[in-house]
Amino acid sequence: MKIGKMPNEILETLVLNKFRNNRKEVIVRPSVGEDCGAVDFGREICVISTDPITGTESRIGTIAVNVALNDIASSGAEPIGLMVTMLIPPDASLSDVENVVNQLAEEAAKTNVDIIGGHTEVTDAVNRFVMSITAIGRTINRTVIRTSGAKPDDDLVLTKYAGLEGTSILAHDYEKELEIKLGKEIVGTAKNFINSISVIKEGLIAAKFGAHAMHDVTEGGVLGAVWEMCHASGCGAVVYKNKIPVLKETRLICEHFNIDPLKLISSGCMLIACENGGRLSEELSDIGVKAAVIGRITGDRSILLSENEKDVIIPPPESDELYKVNSGL
Repeated sequence: MKIGKMPNEILETLVLNKFRNNRKEVIVRPSVGEDCGAVDFGREICVISTDPITGTESRIGTIAVNVALNDIASSGAEPIGLMVTMLIPPDASLSDVENVVNQLAEEAAKTNVDIIGGHTEVTDAVNRFVMSITAIGRTINRTVIRTSGAKPDDDLVLTKYAGLEGTSILAHDYEKELEIKLGKEIVGTAKNFINSISVIKEGLIAAKFGAHAMHDVTEGGVLGAVWEMCHASGCGAVVYKNKIPVLKETRLICEHFNIDPLKLISSGCMLIACENGGRLSEELSDIGVKAAVIGRITGDRSILLSENEKDVIIPPPESDELYKVNSGL
């Protein structure tokens, strides 16, 4: 099998279709594209998500906290706590462990969440740090926003810039190679994109605005997130390629590795389906979050990328572009 997320068709048939959820308290169940599960406890709705970090070791603690919390934010909920599982390779030093733990603690403090438990283990089952985080949040006014809530004629709003996380990971992991090709300034700027991968602010603003659907843009990039939202919602979309914001540093690094920035892991971007996306973009801009209307939801099942008045079908997401670089493809 290819490295990366399991293809959605296989995920549905081999994994998700095996589960039978019978508890009435469970109000958001596992399905393709949904970032979180949700449990109704009566007075409160609890939102839960889990994510591993396997594609990099650089700043793994920072990335892990934000990726987990971003899923909670995509449901419009307030993040509360984290459970951390850390698998440590035998050749790691105590200072390596301390460095990762310091990243976890710093990022949790920044985002006002508590680390409430977890598991830490040294194991020869891994040859580098592997981390998995479960995040817990609570909804505001008992409202859960789902990936599957997009409606025909909704605008599609994208926050920040495509490929932020992947660009930063590549700049960290291939720093010397990229500095020779692109220069230290470009690489230094790209490395700092790691500081922009939280979407908590935009998630809470979009929820208050009345967004119909949100999806945290991770593996598969912007185009993968569009496909997953449409698939979950039973809708189609038209996305305009020239409206998707991509930073210069991302373009240059992707050109160097011959990969597509629109299919590159993009934590820091939130995909939002809503009415009046232009007004939401203005509200997000007011709090310092760049946002752009990149397309619209349609009533049919066609998911299209439009460029120069030509439309091409957006296929289901496959292995992220990051893994192509890491595997040397």
